[in-house]
Amino acid sequence: MPFETAVIERYRRRESSVEETLVEMYLAGVSVRRVEDITEALWGTRVSSGTVSRLNQKIYAHIEAWRNRTIEGEFPYVFLDGVVLKRSWAGEVRNVSVLVAIGVGVDVDGHRQILGVAEGQKEDLEGWRGFLRHLKDRGLAGVQLIVSDACLGLVEAATELFPDAHWQRCVVHFYRNVFTHVPKTKVADVARMLKAIHAPGGSPLGRGQGT
Repeated sequence: MPFETAVIERYRRRESSVEETLVEMYLAGVSVRRVEDITEALWGTRVSSGTVSRLNQKIYAHIEAWRNRTIEGEFPYVFLDGVVLKRSWAGEVRNVSVLVAIGVGVDVDGHRQILGVAEGQKEDLEGWRGFLRHLKDRGLAGVQLIVSDACLGLVEAATELFPDAHWQRCVVHFYRNVFTHVPKTKVADVARMLKAIHAPGGSPLGRGQGT
C-alpha cells in the first residue's frame, strides 16, 4: 500500500501543497524555526525562514484585500462583538482583542456575512468608533438594527455612526449577565424561564406580560 500523508494530498502539485501547508502551519501558531524542522523531517529539505516570510506576505496581502473590500448591498441587521483570541508572538502566547461585525443581507436567503474584523482594537468608544467608521467607509448601508452586548463605548459609537439604526441588547450576553447573579443550582431553571419569556408569542407569566 503506497504511503500517504494528510499534509500533502496524493497527485497534487508538490509546490502548491507545500506552500499551503507552510502557511497553515504558521497561521496555526507554529514558529518559523519549528516549520523549518518539520519540512526537513517530512520532505528532506529545510525551508528557509525567508521562504516562510515570503509566503506569509503573500497570504497577508490576500487578508488585507478582504478586510478592505467594498461592502456591496444593504445589511439591515448587524451583529457586533469583541472576542479575545490566543496568538503566538515571538514564542509567547498572548491574548489579542478582535472586533467582529456580522451582517444579515436583504437577499432572499438572508445569508449572514462577516463584514469586517479588526485586530488589536480595544472595546472602548475610540476602538468601536474607528471600526464602525471603517465599515461605513467601505460601503456598509441600510443598517436598521444593531445587536450587541451592553458595552457603553460600542453603543455610543453605533449611535454616532448609524444614527438611524435601532440598538438591541444581545440575548446571549443578557443571559450570561443574569447567570452571574444566580446560584449555580438555579441556573438551569432560570435559563428555562428566560427562554420561555423570549420564545415567540410566549411568556411564563402569561401573554403580553414579562420582558
